[in-house]
Amino acid sequence: MNTTTENRLDASLMSKVERGRLPMLRDLIRRDRHPKLKSKDGTEILLPQVINDFLVRVLDGMMQGKAITLMPEDEAFTTQAAANHLGMSRQYLVKLLEAGEIPFHRVGSHRRVTFKDLRNYAKKRDTGRRQALDSLFDEVHKAGLYDTSYTGE
Repeated sequence: MNTTTENRLDASLMSKVERGRLPMLRDLIRRDRHPKLKSKDGTEILLPQVINDFLVRVLDGMMQGKAITLMPEDEAFTTQAAANHLGMSRQYLVKLLEAGEIPFHRVGSHRRVTFKDLRNYAKKRDTGRRQALDSLFDEVHKAGLYDTSYTGE
């Protein structure tokens, strides 16, 4: 059975036996830290550390039942796909693009946004949200409104 579709690896399409081997494979790679690949003719090569670490992350995700997609940073998204990725309406995304919040380029009359720029925007947005929540907590705590004795009853 094919477990990949273009750039997508889906553990749910693996056999039960193959899925059962994922933890052992991940633990072996994590424990060894310098695994080798060996070809049929006996040629061996050490797996570079960066690839080793990435493979561990892929296996962790697959063990959680997640499908993994490998995507180049310069992959261009349509405005609808970009909006879907960020969890917002296409109209709101276009406003962000036109305001210069997210870089974009045009293909003919259509806007395109790279995956890298979407990730950068999401990171900046999430950092801003975290800072706002931290600031709000600090204000509540300074005002004496945060009850540290509350146990959830």
